[in-house]
Formats: sequence, C-alpha cells, structure tokens
Amino acid sequence: MSSSTAVSSVQNAVLSGTHNLDFSVFGMFMQADIIVKIVIAMLIFASVWSWTIMLAKKITLTNLNRRAGRFEDAFWSGEALDKLYERVKKSSSDPLLNTFVAGMDEWKTATSTGLPSSQPLQAGLQQRVERAMSLSIGREMNNLERGMTFLASVGSTATFIGLFGTVWGIMNSFTAIAGANNTSLAVVAPGIAEAVFATALGLVAAIPAVVAFNVFSTSINRYADRLDAFSSEFMTILSRHIDSRENRGKKVA
Repeated sequence: MSSSTAVSSVQNAVLSGTHNLDFSVFGMFMQADIIVKIVIAMLIFASVWSWTIMLAKKITLTNLNRRAGRFEDAFWSGEALDKLYERVKKSSSDPLLNTFVAGMDEWKTATSTGLPSSQPLQAGLQQRVERAMSLSIGREMNNLERGMTFLASVGSTATFIGLFGTVWGIMNSFTAIAGANNTSLAVVAPGIAEAVFATALGLVAAIPAVVAFNVFSTSINRYADRLDAFSSEFMTILSRHIDSRENRGKKVA
C-alpha cells in the first residue's frame, strides 16, 4: 500500500468519526467530560431556578400592588379605622395590611386605658406606633427580597462559570490534537463544541438574571416607598386624631 493510500485511509476514518459525532444539545452534554458536564449542569440549574424566581416575583409583585390599591381605596373611603382594622386583621398575609395592623395593634394597646393627656406621653405613643410599623415594613421587605441575592449571584458569576467550561473544552481540544498528532477539524470539533456550548449556557443564565434583578429591584423599591408613604399618612391621621381629642378636652374643661 502506498503512503498516499495510507493517508487517504486515515482521513476517511477521521471523517467517518466526524459523521458519527452528535452535536445536538443532549449529544454534546453526553460527549463532554465530567468537568464540563458539572459546569453545564450548574448553569442549567442556575437558569431554571432564576426563571422560577423571576416568575414568582412577577406574580407576587403584581398581586401585592393590586391588593394595595384596593386597601388604599378602602382606607381613604371614609370608613372608620376601627372597623377597617377588624375587617382586615384576619385577612391573608399582605405587607400593607400587616403594616396597618401593626400600627393599629400598638395604638389600641397603648390607648386601652385612655389617650395620654400630656404632650410627652402623646409623643411617645406616636413614636411607638411609628416604630411598630417600621419594624413590620422591615420584616415584609426582607421576605419580599428573598431570591434577589441568587439572581445577583447568577448574573455576576454565570458568565465566568461558562468561561471556565470554555477554557476546559479548549484544553481538551489541544490535548486531542497532541494525542492524535492531527489538526483536522474532526479532532478539535468535540472540544470546541463543548467550549462554545458552555459559553452559551453561561450567557443564557446570566443575561436574564441581570435584567430581572434590575427590574425587580426597582419594583421592590417602589413598593417599599409605597409602604413608607402609607406609614407617614397613617401617622398623620393619628396625630390629627390626638389633636382633635385634646382640643375637645380643652373645650369641655
């Protein structure tokens, strides 16, 4: 057999191996080595969990803003605060309702024996109510911000994890070239495919996480401002109530 015939036989064997390679997503995953498989599995998990958090946050924030709008309508409808308190304190958990109930609970506890008559005691009462509402807002915002740290972590690290898989896949390509003493595409294609696939998964996981983190951070901050504004309005109403009671007391005296 001539040397040209032998080279042709080797090339045909290489090309035959190329045709047998599976470059589908599942095929590339199965053909990858254990390190690249771990990287791919981590990125897929991060992407799926990120989308789960995103969908949950979208539904939660939409429902919270809708319920807050209904409660604010009832709050400003002229209904007595005591009646509104009795009606909503047994309702399902909601940050705005919980803030209102926390303030009313402190108010009712402090005024169970009557409204304080001196200015220092009245100021202390208002501070306790305001503190109770602030603590409630803090707890509610901590619950609402769950999952945001994960989105931020995925957005900042997924591309680097994918880059690690890329570097490892390219190292496999160079190792295959050295082992086969052949620079044909058939030798380097599997490793390069793994590298590109890991890079793509890193971007697929990172880009939506970054966008979602920015969008939901803005929405959560707006909702926090809404709670703070409601707390201030509630404290203004209580202050007016205290002033009116005090003025009536002076007139009677």
